[in-house]
Amino acid sequence: MRTSKKLTDKVTWVGKVDWELQTFHGHEFSTRRGSSYNSYLIRDEKVVLIDTVWLPYDREFVEHLRDEIDLKAIDYIVIQHAEIDHGGALLELMREIPDTPIYCTKNGERIIRGHFHQDWNFVTVKTGDTLDIGQSQLVFVEAPMLHWPDTMFTYMTGENILFSNDAFGQHYATESLYNDAVDQCELFAEAMKYYANILTPFSALVKKKINEVLAMELPVDLICTSHGVIWRDNPSQIIHKYLEWADDYQENQITIIYDTMWNSTRLMAEAIAAGIQDEDPEVTVKVLHAAKYDKNDIVTEIFKSKAILAGSSTVNNRYLSAMGGLLEMVKGLRFKKKKAAAFGSYGWSGEAVKLLSEDLAAAGFTVVGEGQRVLWVPDEAALQACREFGRSFVRSL
Repeated sequence: MRTSKKLTDKVTWVGKVDWELQTFHGHEFSTRRGSSYNSYLIRDEKVVLIDTVWLPYDREFVEHLRDEIDLKAIDYIVIQHAEIDHGGALLELMREIPDTPIYCTKNGERIIRGHFHQDWNFVTVKTGDTLDIGQSQLVFVEAPMLHWPDTMFTYMTGENILFSNDAFGQHYATESLYNDAVDQCELFAEAMKYYANILTPFSALVKKKINEVLAMELPVDLICTSHGVIWRDNPSQIIHKYLEWADDYQENQITIIYDTMWNSTRLMAEAIAAGIQDEDPEVTVKVLHAAKYDKNDIVTEIFKSKAILAGSSTVNNRYLSAMGGLLEMVKGLRFKKKKAAAFGSYGWSGEAVKLLSEDLAAAGFTVVGEGQRVLWVPDEAALQACREFGRSFVRSL
């Protein structure tokens, strides 16, 4: 059964659409719209395979590739990034064609060896190196930390295709393949979620690398990603989105994230939200329960926000574990130019607000004030104080 899809006279998609994928990177990233593992077969005077698929589909991938072409006709394999969702089928493939040269970066060779412990025929490349394949040429561009040390892009002359690996992708399953053939709201929501949760720590490198590639003035008719859609309709739109997102992105939004034991902190959160809207009816306010709301969606809302408020009741002289896990994620993402404050209810000790403030500061937020605490269940006066806390927080911005 053939599952390939022809992109141009020379280039064929030979990847895998995974409609069933629900989590990625273990259980760190939610993928409610599935994903795809995009692999590409180039047939010029030489035949090149760019990337493979995730390990669970290795045999299926090799069998479908065999339906498409005699495996021994593949002259070169390009692995742009060794993570197992791109290089996972290598071991199965190399059993069939063990001497085929594998083109990758120096870090790519190191990581592939670390994954598979095989002494294959590696050819390491760096930015500006080329591979003549007939009428076209492949130009390699290193892109370290977008998002692994080994990542690179591959540009195909003549066809004007940028094979971008993880950059510009999304965890988004579609048989339609192209960006103009899917729901645009879903597409850009998943693209932003992908950037916010995976690429945010490397934003400075994203800007530098994109501007470096733009300076090469390469015509780009297709951006062939490793996950999600292929950008054929105005492919530069996602490049400009990345430049926007990489520039300490924020919208006119304040997000309130909280966890609660007996709803007292929830009441505080809602009163603070009302106070924010009193002070600035134009600002978007979102109130999210950290233990119930998807953590990656929360991260995306933080990414969009100019400021956040973090709330928790006090338990065991600390704050609740859902807030702890979330803040641990946020520390690693290194958001910039965002303000924050803490709040929470307590019974007899009340350390949560102080600790939340300290951890927000450690995560790179500019913390405003000492936070808002309420003893036991907030009465009307306490709720009014929370409302005023929300108003004053907006004024501080």
